[in-house]
Amino acid sequence: MITPIIILCLLSSPLLVAFIVSRFTNSELAVRKYACWGLGIAFIYFFIGHLVETDGMVQMLPEWVPLRVQLIYATGLIELVIGGALFVPKYQQAAAKVAILVFIVFFPANVYAALNGVGLGGHQWGPEYLLIRTPLQVLLIAWAYFLCVKLPNRPQPGNKDVA
Repeated sequence: MITPIIILCLLSSPLLVAFIVSRFTNSELAVRKYACWGLGIAFIYFFIGHLVETDGMVQMLPEWVPLRVQLIYATGLIELVIGGALFVPKYQQAAAKVAILVFIVFFPANVYAALNGVGLGGHQWGPEYLLIRTPLQVLLIAWAYFLCVKLPNRPQPGNKDVA
């Protein structure tokens, strides 16, 4: 159950630190930059999960899905690429759009795991876990869209950009 808390901390930490620094230095806060960094860190965390918890993630897929182990590694690699791209200003907006697509496409695996009580990251709670996981997915999608895609790629008015 700690996984959603870790994800929220990783997601929000860069923006929170940048906000605090901008207030102390009276400099501009580049919201999109740091929001993308947080999302990038979260995606790298997701990638690491694919490597460390491969067997558990394989169980999150129905038996009829072919090449489940390879699929877990492939989706982990996709998450790593998205995570890395979120640190490169030129690719941030496109990476955030792909991140939204990934959140939507991968969500059925979370539903399957919760409905089948797969013992990984809270799914063992059963369908009740979806009461936590679903809002988290919505939050991640909203973060990606509103802070990384829709927000202009410029610092907010009134301050100067924080490194």
